[in-house]
Amino acid sequence: MTAASTLVIDSATDACSVALFSGDTLVAGEYRLLGRGHAEALVPMIAALPGNGRANRIAVALGPGSFTGVRVGLAAARALALAWGARTVGYPTLALIAAMARGSEGNRPLAVATSGGHGEWFVESFAADGTGIHALASLRPDAAAASVTEELVVGSQAQALIAARGSGRALPLLPDARAFLLLPETALLTETHPLYGRGPDAKLPAGAA
Repeated sequence: MTAASTLVIDSATDACSVALFSGDTLVAGEYRLLGRGHAEALVPMIAALPGNGRANRIAVALGPGSFTGVRVGLAAARALALAWGARTVGYPTLALIAAMARGSEGNRPLAVATSGGHGEWFVESFAADGTGIHALASLRPDAAAASVTEELVVGSQAQALIAARGSGRALPLLPDARAFLLLPETALLTETHPLYGRGPDAKLPAGAA
């Protein structure tokens, strides 16, 4: 690969995808709707890319989404970066979904709604230029429907949110690594820590360190 090569790993949701870019050109990629089994599928998907997917930059989805999926993607990215001497960057899952929607719908305000834990939805609103308007939140469906005001809602729970709200337009979408170049540069993060989107289920007893 050339000096400007990027491997993109996205396994934070029911979808699992990888993509290899040379500069601004998509060399190869694969997208699978798995639901489960990301740990078993991800490495073979990367290995099937030209040159085993080797690149000098690795971009990985940070979530929020599936706890296991987020960790699988991060572990793969960090291991490959160490082996290849590559640098890593991360990006929020909902930011990529929003970028994909802008790619098909034009630059316009929109909200993203995706599946969260314990029956909640992750929701976040974006301006027409892709910057966040309201912070990421994990909300119960009724609260999410009441809080989202954008006419266009995208993501895995877009149809359910529009049905609950009774107005607007839904665009079902799951993130796809092959759409990585649609992300604004401002969405790329040098710190690759998981974005869980909600607090931990287990809490320490009062007074514990």
